[in-house]
Formats: sequence, structure tokens, C-alpha cells
Amino acid sequence: MRKSQLAVFAAAGALLLAACGGSSSDSADTTAASGGGCVVGVSWNNYQEERWAKWDEPAIKAAIEAAGGTYISNDAKSSAETQASNLENLISQGAKALIVLAQDGTAILPAVTSAIDSGIPVVAYDRLIEEPRAFYLTFDNQGVGRIEAEEIFKRVPKGKYVIIKGNQADANSDFLRAGYEEVIGAAVAAGDITIVSETYTDNWDPAVAQATMEQVLTAEGNKIDAVLAENDGMAGGAIAALEAQGLAGKVPVSGQDAEQAALNRVALGTQTLTVWKDARELGKAAGEAAMALCANPDAAAISGAAPFTTPGGVSISATFLTPKPITQENLNDVLDAGWTDSATLCQGVTAGSVPACP
Repeated sequence: MRKSQLAVFAAAGALLLAACGGSSSDSADTTAASGGGCVVGVSWNNYQEERWAKWDEPAIKAAIEAAGGTYISNDAKSSAETQASNLENLISQGAKALIVLAQDGTAILPAVTSAIDSGIPVVAYDRLIEEPRAFYLTFDNQGVGRIEAEEIFKRVPKGKYVIIKGNQADANSDFLRAGYEEVIGAAVAAGDITIVSETYTDNWDPAVAQATMEQVLTAEGNKIDAVLAENDGMAGGAIAALEAQGLAGKVPVSGQDAEQAALNRVALGTQTLTVWKDARELGKAAGEAAMALCANPDAAAISGAAPFTTPGGVSISATFLTPKPITQENLNDVLDAGWTDSATLCQGVTAGSVPACP
């Protein structure tokens, strides 16, 4: 397992903007540029995930268009091979800068290097690509892991833990795991915590996570004390397996992304916490960074960027935004921010059982 020490930087301030002409374009799969001096191409790894279409894309697109640029995009549908050809497609449509949400940071590296060699700057969006000339923009993912583990460890300082990690090709999986280690490592070494299962999950797939959890429950005779699931989708899969055994709400489970279903589970008490990474902030910062790179391809010149050494020893310019834990006690924060609404959050929740659902 790779581990890195991830510095926590303050949320990115206003990024350098370049005045680039252009007009708006449609979103979703592949869209055609309608002209303009600064066309930004966004390569999504899997546009079907709730977060990308609901939060990230609108914020990216708005930031690009606010600076006079044009947004185009395509979707790799979870295929690393498709994503490499998608970058070529975006460039052929006139992209002058790329935002890449990598399906596989290693597999996409040659295509990213080729783009940069051709004068097309790249923002590595939310997932690491170890190309020294790219700009890496994400939340503090090691910090996310630390937040998840802290909340679970408060409730279960001793016992049997299950760790459900994300996709092995995604560096975030190991960043999150490194955050867990900061919190539970000493207790594991002391024998207070036993990790009975620790697995990667292909494509962060909730169904795979559910199957993993079902297997662990069978193997351990349902005697599980805590689950560290690295995101909300996998947490949902784990909780479905727990629910089938009458254990939902009895075994603490972590997650991240503040998905609508996960927030409802937090209100219901079946999920202990989710970590809110306001994707609107990240998307806005990415759009602004891409527009800045259109004018000056030097990633180190982006406002708020700082040097970061990757797990592979590569020095890259990066900005890390700050995540926030969401538990039953502060669910009003996501309501006040318009991230969700009361009807969605409180569906099935007994009135008055949590402050956000009076």
C-alpha cells in the first residue's frame, strides 16, 4: 500500500483568470465546440455517478463560461482505454486546456504527457496523475480518511473492523487508507482493533462492496464492530448487507461525498457519517484553473498552488481543499447550503429524532 503525507492547504482562493473568447455548449457525453479562443475539454471517467453531473460539471462549466471560455466534454464510461482516446478527441475538437478525472492515473499518464508536450495544459481533477507539469486539484483525501476514522474510532475504540477501499488504480484509495492509519494504526498494533477484512473495490462499485460485506459477515458469524467504507456508494452496499442481517444502525459505517442517499442514511442512523466535499467549490476552482492555464501553461503560477510530492516521488503543483464531516448533529449545514432539501434528507426519519428533521 502506498502512503504519503498529504499537506492540508486552505481552500483555493480566487484563481488566475484569462480573458478567452467563446460561447456556451451543451454538457453530457461528447459536445462540440462553438468557437472561441479558449476551449476547455473535460474528460469524465464515469459520468453516471451522481456527483459529477449534479455538482461538479455545472460548477466547472459556469466558471469557464464566466471567464469567456467554451466547455466541451466526453465520458470514458469507466474505461481507461476509452479515456485515452477521449483526450485525443477533445483536442481534435479544439480544446486548449484539459480537465481530466482519471479512471486510472497510471494508464492515462502517457496521453496526458503527450497533450502537455503538444502545448495543451492539464488539470488532474480530484484524482492524481503523476505528471510533473500537470496541476493537481482535489480535496485533502488523506484528511478525508482521517475524518472518517476519527468518527468511527470514537464509537468503536476496540473490536473487529472491516475496511472497504476504492478502486486500486485510483491513488485516492491509498490516500484515504493512509488517513485511516493515522487514527487506528496504534490501536491495531496494540491488538485493540483487528482488521478482519481489507479489500480494494473495482470501480468503487456498491454492488461489489455489498458482496464483500456479505462474505465477511458470513465468515465472522455477523460479529463485526465497525466498517470503514471509503465512499458513500460503497457504504450503501455495506449497509445493505448489514440490514439483511438486522445489523444496520448497530454497526458504525463511514462514507464520503455527501450523496443524497447517504445523507438520508445519516439522518436515519444507518450510516454514522459522510464527509462533505463541496464539489461546487472544486468545480469552480477547476474551471478557473483551466482558464488560467490557457493564458499561462505554468501550473506553478496558479494562485493557491503549492508544491506536492506524490507517492511516486514526483513534484507537482497542487491545491487541496478542506473537507467537512457530516453527522446527525450538523445535518443542517448541508440544508443551509442548498446541498439537499428537507424532504430528501428526512424521508422515513422520525420527526424530532435529529435536529435537521423537526
